[in-house]
This record gives sequence, C-alpha cells and structure tokens, in this order.
Amino acid sequence: MVATLLDGQAVAGRIKMEVADRAHRMAALGRPVGLGTILVGDDGPSAKYVAMKHADCAEVGIRSAHLSLGADATQADVESAIDSLNDDPSVQSILVQLPLPAGLNEEQALLRVHPDKDVDGLHPVNLGRLVMGAPGPLPCTPAGIVELLASFDVPVEGRRVVVIGRGLTIGRPLALLLAMKRPGCNAAVTVVHTGVADFADIVREGDVVIAAAGRAGLVTREMVKPGAAVVGAGTSWQGTRLMSDVADDVADVAGWITPRLGGVGPMTRAMLLRNAVLAAEKLA
Repeated sequence: MVATLLDGQAVAGRIKMEVADRAHRMAALGRPVGLGTILVGDDGPSAKYVAMKHADCAEVGIRSAHLSLGADATQADVESAIDSLNDDPSVQSILVQLPLPAGLNEEQALLRVHPDKDVDGLHPVNLGRLVMGAPGPLPCTPAGIVELLASFDVPVEGRRVVVIGRGLTIGRPLALLLAMKRPGCNAAVTVVHTGVADFADIVREGDVVIAAAGRAGLVTREMVKPGAAVVGAGTSWQGTRLMSDVADDVADVAGWITPRLGGVGPMTRAMLLRNAVLAAEKLA
C-alpha cells in the first residue's frame, strides 16, 4: 500500500491565497488587518517562530506590529505590553509567544489578551465557545488538522478517530472539535495517552489516528490499522533533526499520512492568518 501524502504545504498555500484576498478587501475599505506579537527574552526558536509569522503576514497583506521585551522583563512589563496592543485599534489580533522566561506566569499573560483579539483561539472564553459550539476563533493546529483531512477527502464523519495526547494546544481542543456535529467532524473520538495499559490496541482501532504527544516515533506500523489516515501533529528534536510522533514505516500500511516536514506545521501557520483576518472582520 502506498499512502497518500497529506501535503499541508499545498493546502496552506490555498488558504493563504484566500486570506490575502480578504485582507486586501479590508485594506481597500481603509481597515487594514493588523497582528501584534510579543516576544519576551532571547529564546532562539521563539524568535525564529515570530519572524516566520511576520514573513507570513507580509506575504498576505497583513500588517504586523512587534513588541520585544528583554529576559529581565517583569510580569507587569509583559501585561503592560499586552494592554497596549489590546488598546490599539490598528491591532485586531495578538500573539504572545510562548514559552515565557522562567518566573513569568504564562496563564496570567494569556488571560490578559482580550478574547476578541486571541489569534490562537486558546483563551478560556474562546475554548468555552468551542465547547458550546458558538462562533469564535478556533485553536490553530486543531482547525488546521480538520481542514487538512477534509482537503484530501479523508473520511471522518461517523468514523473512529484516536487522538494521542491531551495537551491544551492540540489534543484537548481537537477532540472537542472532531466530536462536534459539523462538516469534516462528527466522529467517534477516543483520547488516549501512553499511561493507558492497552495504548497500542486502542490506537489500532482508529480509522484516523492523530498523534500529538511530542515523542519521536511513538506510533509504529504495528499500531496502525491498514488504510487508516495518520497525522503526526507532535514533534520533538533529536539533535538538530525535527522528528515526528509517527515512525517513517507507518507509511507502508497507512492510507493517508502527513510528511515529517510540511504536514501540520504549515496548516497551523495558515490558520493563524485566517484567525487574524476573522478578528479584523469582526471588529470592523
């Protein structure tokens, strides 16, 4: 069996074209879309991630504002920076780059962001909207995974989906989203983790398996039902090599699979841009 590659790069490109069109329309109305970012400290990967966000914004016509604070910034400094973006009408969405330096309260910082400017969709108000099925920004990676599966016509509705991992950014909101009665979802969802005794047996039941544990090679070919769709959403580093939660040989039995690079990552970035445009349209 030759698995179909779930090419997130290609799908993200189409989303970025849609976002660019909407952003240009907003600009033509005199209401340009603005994303504000806050980076605290000198963490290299975080700085690179923020730089990528600004490059993405420039590509689709979203103006970006950036506030950079030193590693010695206090909690009050961080919250003051967030307040300044909350109060700036030219910034309709805000990204606080995590992790924050040791000693700073990340939860308190994220709660400080106005829910309507929460570009990540992880503010408690917006997670509550997700639980209720109410309109609001969806968490970027879960929304990107749903869009990716739909783009390749992977059957999800009424199927067994196994989500590995229960983290706030992917596992928990993704399980909620996939269980909802909405296009591309409406599945029977099981959330599992490595502390479960029959972990491999549960994973093998999945028509769709989404691994978001951050453990390299966690999902092996023996765990996967032949023909299943397998999404590697969790990553970890081995030296300088970025690794997927899904072992390479899973491609020998899967029906669909994400590549080690260019699968979920581009989708997350594209969905953040879509959330930025949605926030601007809502506040216009």
